[in-house]
Amino acid sequence: MTLGETSTRAAPRDRAGEPALVARGLSRRFGDKVAVDRLDLEVQPGEVFGYLGHNGAGKTTTVRLMNGVLDRSEGEARVLGLDPAVDGPAVRRRTGVLTETPALEERLTGYQNLRIFAEIFGVPEGQVRSRVDRLLADFELADRAGDKVATYSRGMKQRLALARCLLHEPEVVFLDEPTSGLDPLATHHVHELIVRFSRDEGRTVFLCTHNLDEAERLCDRVAVLEHGRLLAVGSPRELAQRYAHRQELEIEIDPATADTLRVLDRLPGARFAAPTNGKVVVQGIGREATPEALALLIGAGARIYRATPRVPSLEDVYFALHGEALEEVTR
Repeated sequence: MTLGETSTRAAPRDRAGEPALVARGLSRRFGDKVAVDRLDLEVQPGEVFGYLGHNGAGKTTTVRLMNGVLDRSEGEARVLGLDPAVDGPAVRRRTGVLTETPALEERLTGYQNLRIFAEIFGVPEGQVRSRVDRLLADFELADRAGDKVATYSRGMKQRLALARCLLHEPEVVFLDEPTSGLDPLATHHVHELIVRFSRDEGRTVFLCTHNLDEAERLCDRVAVLEHGRLLAVGSPRELAQRYAHRQELEIEIDPATADTLRVLDRLPGARFAAPTNGKVVVQGIGREATPEALALLIGAGARIYRATPRVPSLEDVYFALHGEALEEVTR
């Protein structure tokens, strides 16, 4: 957040062109359980990077490894050019972390919560009040700053936790399920903040989530994780083209010409049922086959009123990837 005052964080090294986060063969085991399995990953400065996976996929463990809270079992990691296993305190001075269930002192006011953590983060005493006041205003909590956090709604608590992780002006922000349990209005507010972090303030955002709509809406690129193993990395559009190339095509057709649908059997993989209310959904064809499907129908005498392709979503990609992973395991 732009605080309009001199930053106290360490000046970044000259790292032009370097990724903000790097993992090479990064692994973490807990006994026989592999939580993170040979992770290879790069996150670029200023991007919103989605880290997708089910509960227990290894998302939170990765965040802890990247912040030097957990020791790695093998491999290497770099955050802003630093090794978190060696330079953990230095890394944490330049990163902010929002956990899925952030601990706030509910007996204290919102202002007191931020002031205490400003001191913990080493914000100079002369800047604490102005920085806390500005964050409370930016997160629309100024009018409740003197109220105990116990009286806050879930969305207000989440905004306060986000403000807290920005007190020391981090360059990288790790958000672990930031909208979990929030109502639609509070979720929308958090989404706006995430966009602002990246687009307006140039922060790198590492977003751990299993909310696929959220990731598709916010993220420049995403990584899909399965039991600690990386399945794919790319922009939502790239992954849709690579892994979910099949689409659905909804056609509204004159019922009197519905018998022409049988010509679609000529298209490999095409599947459809009898029309309902003049509409039929054709599945299993690639995007590139859509013109051919319509040409076949029109050539057979179909009267088509509307044709609507459904472009594959990140959800389609996610389930396609997890289906492939399951097939590998069961072979």
